[in-house]
Amino acid sequence: MWIVYILKCTDGKFYTGCTSDLEDRMKRHHGGEVLATRNRLPVTLVTYIVFSEKQKAYDFEKYLKTGSGRAVMNRRLV
Repeated sequence: MWIVYILKCTDGKFYTGCTSDLEDRMKRHHGGEVLATRNRLPVTLVTYIVFSEKQKAYDFEKYLKTGSGRAVMNRRLV
């Protein structure tokens, strides 16, 4: 299983990522091991979506990082 997840950082912005082990990835975020969120701690898990195929998960993560994907996140998650 592959998971696309969305975090809300202390700066009010979202971080989107993809992993096959959400628990481990969250430990790494909270531990300051992820460069993109290290200076924006603490982070809060907003939501996650599970995919059976790796490529579909990465395609969805990539979409969420586009202008239209960010617009959808801002409308639905804020």
